[in-house]
Amino acid sequence: MFIWTAKLRRGRLVAGVAAIVVLCGAVALVGGVLSARGVDAVSPAPASPKGIKTNEDRIAYLESYGWQVSADPLSVEELAIPEEFDETYTQYLSLQSGQGFDLEKYKGKRVKRYTYEISNYPTGETGVQAGLLIYKNTVVGGEVLSSQLGGFIHGLAMPG
Repeated sequence: MFIWTAKLRRGRLVAGVAAIVVLCGAVALVGGVLSARGVDAVSPAPASPKGIKTNEDRIAYLESYGWQVSADPLSVEELAIPEEFDETYTQYLSLQSGQGFDLEKYKGKRVKRYTYEISNYPTGETGVQAGLLIYKNTVVGGEVLSSQLGGFIHGLAMPG
């Protein structure tokens, strides 16, 4: 398990926010592929996002969507949700709101992103990961994505 924390100065914080913007730009780009493939990203969450305190809680939350995931996260990152969202966030925010998550409420907040490897993706594809954004023991966002070239991103619900 990899845990990363950092004490950031203003310059590093700006760089971190820029990295998040780039990530969301990539999400928006992949979202176009998602739409082209006809994958539905809108689905109600089957489990309560509150009270997610431990690794076991996070795994159980993902399992409630039908996913089998690695016993430990591939990575744990601390991220800052930007104070202002620009157009690069549009599709990512839409993906999250379609699942009942409202990242607008967390502007300027620091969240942890836990990434797990999925072992039962319906197509048998490998390299698929589930990410959860957690703020104070509450899931505030999440996605399933492929790390393969020409990959995809969609909500936490199992496609089908």
